[in-house]
Amino acid sequence: MPIQVLPPQLANQIAAGEVVERPASVVKELVENSLDAGATRIDIDIERGGAKLIRIRDNGCGIKKTSWRWRWRVMPPVKIASLDDLEAIISLGFRGEALASISSVSRLTLTSRTAEQQEAWQAYAEGRDMNVTVKPAAHPVGTTLEVLDLFYNTPARRKFLRTEKTEFNHIDEIIRRIALARFDVTINLSHNGKIVRQYRAVPEGGQKERRLGAICGTAFLEQALAMNGNTAISRYAAGWPIQITPRPHWQKFSIAT
Repeated sequence: MPIQVLPPQLANQIAAGEVVERPASVVKELVENSLDAGATRIDIDIERGGAKLIRIRDNGCGIKKTSWRWRWRVMPPVKIASLDDLEAIISLGFRGEALASISSVSRLTLTSRTAEQQEAWQAYAEGRDMNVTVKPAAHPVGTTLEVLDLFYNTPARRKFLRTEKTEFNHIDEIIRRIALARFDVTINLSHNGKIVRQYRAVPEGGQKERRLGAICGTAFLEQALAMNGNTAISRYAAGWPIQITPRPHWQKFSIAT
């Protein structure tokens, strides 16, 4: 059988299998984009475990309309421009696959505005439509991404999603990990219109224990020991053996450069 070039939509749906495993994968990719944009507040709205709606709104730097290549399925946006950039990556994402992959298996709406722009803009794309519709919109500085009907055009993958509660638990775990790594960012998470998590940003030198308790629980906080040093690990909290569990779900590592 001869080698053939795949249509862009099919290529992105195949790539989506690596990037988008479940709703939690979408949340992780989009929240990391918000962090890369310098956001200090991220609001996450989930409906039906993420299968119906994932909305992520941030107050980051926004995306310039003039600099965006809207044929993202053919040439996705990337955060690197040279080999030197590749060898000195400081962003959480850099390959530019997330939006292309997510839009190929959902109905994606992106609304954004930069501080230099007087008017925001909005783009809409969905899996079976190769065209991206762009129009003016009202939006503060920052970006909002809405992902509707995840896997609506790939029913074989949609049927492998677990229950609404299970899928949301995966999302909740992703957010807890990010909240542990970024005390400087306010993160709010809601599910089906109900606020589930509110992690307030802690200023440098502020009350980090309060945020740690909100994430890990008061029982962990009461048993934890805070340690500071000039070693490779500059700060960490360790718990007594009473907190040992059969699963390693509280082994968290965050590396900052």
